[in-house]
Amino acid sequence: MHVLILGGTTEARRLAELLHGVPGLELTSSLAGRVASPRLPPGRVRVGGFGGAEGLTAWLREHAVDALVDATHPFAGTIGFHAARAAATAGVPLLALRRPGWVPAEGDDWHEADSLEHAARLLPVLGRRVFLTTGRMGLAAFAASDGLRFLVRSVDAPEPPYPLHMDVLLERGPFTLDGERELLRRHRIDVVVTKDSGGAATAPKLIAAREAGIPVVVVRRPPVPEGVAVVPDPEQAAQWIEERRGRHLPGRPRQS
Repeated sequence: MHVLILGGTTEARRLAELLHGVPGLELTSSLAGRVASPRLPPGRVRVGGFGGAEGLTAWLREHAVDALVDATHPFAGTIGFHAARAAATAGVPLLALRRPGWVPAEGDDWHEADSLEHAARLLPVLGRRVFLTTGRMGLAAFAASDGLRFLVRSVDAPEPPYPLHMDVLLERGPFTLDGERELLRRHRIDVVVTKDSGGAATAPKLIAAREAGIPVVVVRRPPVPEGVAVVPDPEQAAQWIEERRGRHLPGRPRQS
C-alpha cells in the first residue's frame, strides 16, 4: 500500500514516524519547499509542487498511490482543494489532518479577521507596535500600514513587499511562555496578529497577550473542502490508514 502525505507540519512528521517501517507500507512525504531547511520526516521525501490538481492527479496515478493524507498547514489553502480534486479524479481515498483551532479563554481580547488584509485594516484602532506572527508569505497585506511598527517572526527571512517599519526575528517554535512574556515587554508590543493555526508550539503568545491585556487579531482559517473527512491528530490518521490496509499497525491495537 502506497501512502502519500502532503506535509511540512509537526503533525505530518508525527504521522510519518507512526507509519515508517510498517511492513507492506510504502510511504512518501511531500514538502512544498517554502522553508530553506525543513525538518525532514522519516521515509521517502519529495520537495516541490505538483503543478496544480492536474499534476497531483498524474502523480497519484503514476506512483500508484492508494491513500492520500493532506497534513499541510491549516492556512496552506490552495493545496487542500487541489488534493480534493486530484483524489476524486484519481479515485484515491483522501483524509485531511488538521490540528484543532484555538479557543478564546476568559480575559482574552480577540478580534477575528477573515483575511490578512482584513487584519491590517483592524490594526490602527488597536495598537501601534505590532507583533506579527503570520509568517513571511503574507507580509504584503501590511506593506501599506502607515504609522505602525512591526515585529515579524518567521523561520526564513522575508522578501518584499513588506512593511516599511519592521524588525525581524528569525526563529522556529516551539516557544516558551516566559520567552513570549519577555518578547512582548522588551519590544513594547501593544497588539498581536496571528493566524488560527492551532497547536501548542506557538500558543504561549496568546497566554502572554492575555496576561498583559494586549488585544490579539486572529485570522480565521480557511475551510476544508466539502466532503473531505477530517481528523484532529496523527494517531487518528494512522488508524484511518490502518483501516484501509485491513490489518493492524504493529503495536497499535484496532479501535472498536
